[in-house]
Amino acid sequence: MNSSPVDVASGAQGTATPWHQQTLIHRVAGFFLRDRRAMVGMILLALMLFAAFVGPRLIPYDPHQPDLRNRFSGPSWSHWMGTDRSGRDLMARVAAGASISFRVAVGAALLALVIGAPLGAVTSYVGGLADDVTQRFMDAIIAFPARLLAIVLVVLMGPSVVSLWFAIAFSSIPRYARIVRGSVLDQKEREYVEAAQAIGEGRLATLFLYILPNVLPPLAVQVTLDFASAVTVEASLSFLGLGLVPPTISWGGLLNDAQQWLEEAPWLAIFPGAALALTVLSFVLIGDAIRDHLDPRTRRRGTR
Repeated sequence: MNSSPVDVASGAQGTATPWHQQTLIHRVAGFFLRDRRAMVGMILLALMLFAAFVGPRLIPYDPHQPDLRNRFSGPSWSHWMGTDRSGRDLMARVAAGASISFRVAVGAALLALVIGAPLGAVTSYVGGLADDVTQRFMDAIIAFPARLLAIVLVVLMGPSVVSLWFAIAFSSIPRYARIVRGSVLDQKEREYVEAAQAIGEGRLATLFLYILPNVLPPLAVQVTLDFASAVTVEASLSFLGLGLVPPTISWGGLLNDAQQWLEEAPWLAIFPGAALALTVLSFVLIGDAIRDHLDPRTRRRGTR
């Protein structure tokens, strides 16, 4: 009986059976329930996502509407996070800033992944001059400090969500390219690749159907960490006045506005800063938990 390409490659590599595929959701849920860091990170991330996308509909204040009678009102039952110098509700503004931060973070991380991963995969699998030229270009990008490179790109393209995507993603592309390159160079020497080619699979088909699925675990870790990095970079650019401009609300912009009122109204910096810190912490906790879960050395230590 003739074997299909999938059967041959699966037999050589030992991929998951249909039963394992059916229980993928249960395995993911079990991972988050067993790992305390992953659970805490997911809870924090869920709270921040709720604040970003549901909070603005529940908070009965317009984040842009001033109320001069309530200027610098401290946290109270009416305004849980207080108000700013124009009497605007700070909770409404923090929630609005959360939406912007997640939009920028997701767009930047996915853009870097979409460009960097295929670039590293194709050039490393083909090898030769294409791989050498690509790696030297990646070295040139890495040579520049990421923040400085983002500032230059934002200044050249102008402040907008799209320009922030490209400015933040550009310095992250080499990380994805090198992660995928190292994994592909390791995987393409495996027996399942030879088996796929022996039954007539083309080079690109072998790469995308058989090799790349085995590269996904390290990419998942990097994506979560890049979410945290993108949130931080966006906030730092807005804090310096190089990010999104008013009336767009961002956490970095809120922290910038709070600088001159720290003594009179410290809550203006405390709450946006706490939101930023908790968001970054949630991504870092999830990323660390995934990395340790996928590391066989860590799993072996856990079974001793």
